[in-house]
Amino acid sequence: MTLWRSSYRYLLRHPWLLGLSILGVALGVAVVVAIDLANSSARRAFDLSAETVTGRATHQIVGQGGTLTADVYRQVRQEVGLRDVAPVVEGFASVVADTGRTVQVLGIDPLAEAPFRPFLGNESGLDLGAFMGAPNTALLAAPTAAALGLTTGDTLRVRIDGVTEALRLVGEIAPADERSRQALRNLLVVDVSTAQELFGLYGHLSRIDVLLPPDDASAVAALQAALPPGVEVIRSTARTETVAQMTRAFELNLTALSLLALVVGMFLIYNTMTFSVVQRRALIGRLRALGVTRKEIFGLVLGEAVAIGAVGTGLGVLLGIVLGNGLVQLVTQTINDLYYVLTVRELTLDPLMLAKGALLGLGTTVIAALAPAQEATTAPASTVLQRSQEETQTRARIPKLTLLGAVLAAVGAGLLLLPTRSIAVSYGALFLVLMAFALFVPVAMLGFTRLLRPPMGRLFGLLGRMAANALTATLSRTAVATAALMIAIAATVGVGVMVESFRETVVTWLSYSLQADVYVQPPGFVQRRGDATLRPEVVERIRATPGVEELLGVRHVVVSTERGPSDLVAINQGQRTPRTFRFKEGDPDQVWRDFRTENIVIASEPYSYRFGVGVGDTLRLQTDRGPQAFAIAGIFFDYGSDLGAIMMSRQNYQRYYDDPGWSGVALVAQEGQNLDALIDRLQARAGGEQALFIRSNRALRDFSLEVFDRTFAITGVLRLLAMGVAFIGVLSALMALQLERAREFAVLRANGLTPPQLGRYVTMQTSLMGLLAGLLAIPLGLVLALVLIYVINRRSFGWTLQFELPPELLIQAVVLALVAAVLAGLYPAWKMARANPADALRA
Repeated sequence: MTLWRSSYRYLLRHPWLLGLSILGVALGVAVVVAIDLANSSARRAFDLSAETVTGRATHQIVGQGGTLTADVYRQVRQEVGLRDVAPVVEGFASVVADTGRTVQVLGIDPLAEAPFRPFLGNESGLDLGAFMGAPNTALLAAPTAAALGLTTGDTLRVRIDGVTEALRLVGEIAPADERSRQALRNLLVVDVSTAQELFGLYGHLSRIDVLLPPDDASAVAALQAALPPGVEVIRSTARTETVAQMTRAFELNLTALSLLALVVGMFLIYNTMTFSVVQRRALIGRLRALGVTRKEIFGLVLGEAVAIGAVGTGLGVLLGIVLGNGLVQLVTQTINDLYYVLTVRELTLDPLMLAKGALLGLGTTVIAALAPAQEATTAPASTVLQRSQEETQTRARIPKLTLLGAVLAAVGAGLLLLPTRSIAVSYGALFLVLMAFALFVPVAMLGFTRLLRPPMGRLFGLLGRMAANALTATLSRTAVATAALMIAIAATVGVGVMVESFRETVVTWLSYSLQADVYVQPPGFVQRRGDATLRPEVVERIRATPGVEELLGVRHVVVSTERGPSDLVAINQGQRTPRTFRFKEGDPDQVWRDFRTENIVIASEPYSYRFGVGVGDTLRLQTDRGPQAFAIAGIFFDYGSDLGAIMMSRQNYQRYYDDPGWSGVALVAQEGQNLDALIDRLQARAGGEQALFIRSNRALRDFSLEVFDRTFAITGVLRLLAMGVAFIGVLSALMALQLERAREFAVLRANGLTPPQLGRYVTMQTSLMGLLAGLLAIPLGLVLALVLIYVINRRSFGWTLQFELPPELLIQAVVLALVAAVLAGLYPAWKMARANPADALRA
């Protein structure tokens, strides 16, 4: 108990160090918790949505391109004899009165719903006469109706594929519990025939829900055998599993970046606990001489670290919840831009994610405190009053630390060269490289000091030489703080170079892929994929608009392959089409000669990497005519989707799929045509019936880059947070030095050093630390960038990126490190200059 009281009093006597340590842990934990909560909230939002629309169905009958004819439903009920089946038409709509709200539209047959979704079946209290007897009627989830200020009898205006529709509310869906409330939020239910009209799916369904005996493969096989070509039976969970695969790499990359802040925080804890041990070496030595065991000393230091870690982790979890509320908007916006539609964007508190963040915070703190705790147990009483002993030991360990750093770097490089697709292994290797560079910092500081001492002496005289010497005089403190700042700055450089390289690659890709003059597309819900459909009459009006020389269309659908669901893009080939592609594999001339006439497709680079296919391989696609084999004639570079896509000619698409729709069109203007005038003319002729995005070549390029920048906005936030933790680490280290060197500064003051000179001395020392951290961060940042570009991005998404190194980014890194170090040193310098030397000398 006496030992713990001693520990408690010591911590209270150093409130600034205690507070900074707690804050460092809190920020590191907060970033991890916030990212985990944002990711899990997005997953939970989709899972709840899928659970709502799937209900109790065990299987689903689906067609190609997302639809199947309604005749299949009649066949399954009457000819196959299944009764537990229900037709479904589903999609998404935006609320006109609330532009930020997207609702999920579910078209159902209430008479068939009871086995699947009880809240919509016969026992739900639904007024079937009002719901089915009048056109354009709907049910809305009660929480959503309340948020929109609507009640039964009101009209809800929604926009689907750019067309505004009016629906009369005839009831509300009242959730029975909190989980149901979350699952049903933003759900709009209509009759299946109304949904067919809303989405232009006349005579078609999105799917048929089926209840089959669990684990009865024969029942599934019998049902599949009775279905027409191009229609298949899948497990109801297949959709959720596919979505989980879509975002796995995206989520893992965010999590890895968030852990960086915790790694920087680990350096901070190590610095704090080491300082704590050194400050009490005399006390520890006396306790040891009085009979306190090494085990008790070890437990004391580790207990202090656990206490700091527990408080910091607790605050970090709370801060992570607050931060997560902001980050969930960025994460869900990115998912909406790239992967799938999310209608719920609220933060969901997942106890497992909170527990994981708490465990990481405490675990990191304990690991960082092990070395200082071990050091405390070996402090001999004969050397407890010699501060130089610690520095002597630190210098003696430099060769071993450097050798260990070389070993870690070699192991990390070996892991990066392994022929594996594991992203976790890649980040593990990157972590080893970061630790290796951190272990190189002490020897780098020794060399840096030798180089700087002469010029610092010439520029600033005695104070300059003293500031240079001070870097290595307290190497055990300055090296750790410099390493933490170096890693944070390196992360800024590495991620910055990666993003800039990616952006320049996309700019180059857009420059040759956007060859048409004007692009027309209805508003959709996933930016990277045209998930909306142009009305046929609108396409004809566009084609007949004066000033249009050529119309090239594109159709985006999802089809089944033996490798799972895949994006299929159908295009009609024009004169400019060959110029819009760059091939990684395949002969372009041969590809375009055969593109229209033969059963060939071309695949994007991410698709080729994801499924391990190349030129000459065969893909079997489910079509409306049954399974068909297509040869891969080329692999093209594409940066529009990390999921990859297959592309075929419109002629082949029409041969095998009953789908006349267009997702968008590209227009080639007549010679000398003013594009602004053409866009105005198109808007006047076609925009009144269906809302359209009509953009020039340049406008579409700018919009694409805007989506790109929005996608990487969260990366910028994580970089800033890691820098914040590093700044606190440097400030903490300098505060520790201020307390530790109080006697040294008192002697300097007693020998005539004025307070302003002492302030300049300390500021120069912190500036040198920042300069070294910035200089070391450049090679580490470049290594980090190379790994991110050529290893992690490749293994995560399959892209080939060009390397771009903006010189201003390297200059900014050094300046940022200098500014961070100088700012962190201002308060300690002021504090040291104002300290009374008599008080320090009296001790």
